[in-house]
Amino acid sequence: MKTVALTPGRIISGLYLTLAALAFTSNGVAQAQTNYAATTGFGNYYQLFTADSPWNSRPTNPTLGTYQIKKPVYNPTWVPVVSGGALSVGVFMAKASDPAVTIYGKTGQTGVADPDSGVYRNITLPHWPAGVVPATGGDGHADIIDVTTGILHSFYQLRVTNGRWTAAMYSWTRVDGRGFGDADHWSQGARASGVAPAAGLIRKHEIDDGAAYYKHALAMSLPSQSMSNGISSPSYVYPATAADSNAATHTGMIPLGARMMLPASFDTSKLSTPALRKVANTLKIYGAYVVDTNYDTAFAINVENGANFNLMPTGWDGNVVAGLELIRAALRQVTAAQSWVDGNGKTVAAPAPASILSMRGTWGITGGYTAGPGSFQTWQQAIVFPTTANRISQTTYTNISTISWAKPIVGETMRFKSVATGGARIRLQVKTGNAVAFDSGYLQNDTAATFAWPSTSAGAISLVLIAESGVNTASSARGVLSTD
Repeated sequence: MKTVALTPGRIISGLYLTLAALAFTSNGVAQAQTNYAATTGFGNYYQLFTADSPWNSRPTNPTLGTYQIKKPVYNPTWVPVVSGGALSVGVFMAKASDPAVTIYGKTGQTGVADPDSGVYRNITLPHWPAGVVPATGGDGHADIIDVTTGILHSFYQLRVTNGRWTAAMYSWTRVDGRGFGDADHWSQGARASGVAPAAGLIRKHEIDDGAAYYKHALAMSLPSQSMSNGISSPSYVYPATAADSNAATHTGMIPLGARMMLPASFDTSKLSTPALRKVANTLKIYGAYVVDTNYDTAFAINVENGANFNLMPTGWDGNVVAGLELIRAALRQVTAAQSWVDGNGKTVAAPAPASILSMRGTWGITGGYTAGPGSFQTWQQAIVFPTTANRISQTTYTNISTISWAKPIVGETMRFKSVATGGARIRLQVKTGNAVAFDSGYLQNDTAATFAWPSTSAGAISLVLIAESGVNTASSARGVLSTD
């Protein structure tokens, strides 16, 4: 389930990119553009996200919690599911030859809700493939991957209305990104946890690939009786960035963003079919991230729509049902790990948060109240300036992320880095009350400054961002604020 209402108090910005010859990773380092339609490697249509993303990394010697996910409360005969269908999603490839299409707001909305920009607006995608079919359920999910730009576009309640496409909400992420929201670009998909429905999906091309397990973490939803409420325990944890608005009604202990795994001792030979054993093997190696809530199904694992995946192809199978119950009873939340291994088999650090600074907002001419020609652009995650003969200075005011796991700690060393093009530059001022506690000065592209996060003893902390354009060329600027 997904809450559609915009949340202007959140910090909403993130991964910087260009749509031309360069792509940028979450730390702002330029990378050669990848082949987003490749059938091997990572960060493409067929294997989403980077090798070291939370989805493609796996824990070694994980420590598991003790809490057991609950059986159905209102429908005792309902069994766990591994399937596509009304609440899953189709994944569609958009190519350079596909036409542009505009998606409008649903009836009663002034446009499509865009949590990243904080506004309702019509969304025009440069390439829209033929044959897009939204899921038939109330969430109406559809994910479009543009292999020319490397952007995964997610829609909530996508429909054709009076001959044109409409949607309630739009979010995006990069196929060569982390696959989870950042503290500053928190909504990167239409699931309640802020991720794209395609993330963790069992894809069509994986089902009969001959492997004994799926080579990424799976996506799972749990019912409210297993989910935590945000009061007695967190409603979401890293790497999730959001929770449903009704989380306070939950009565369990598992937060969104939890990685659920089967213990190494789980005996998959007791499972009656190869299809279910492949799922269980994956849950032993990678696990599944809890990305959404469902209604009274002990757990649901998502399969790509159109995959023709069926755990019981010949009809009701009591042995499969028994196997699903064994999995439910054994699944536990990962609470720690000895180390992490990425998709290439390399030992890596545990996946860590990125920037916590938003570029979103109104950028006025510095020293005045007039809106400037530069503006926040969601796909660039930056203030973007048009070509101008003179350097333009624009200012915005922002807040630090309210995401629970991303709040700075007093005395912690912070690093402010400039990611800019066309000769633009950016400056950060951190104020306590009316006093300036830190001023980075203007930073050119790929330069940085560090400082200690101040206390609030001298007053509330506020941030001022000042960006200056390049001259005689289009330009852009973004600031990345992270722990050093």
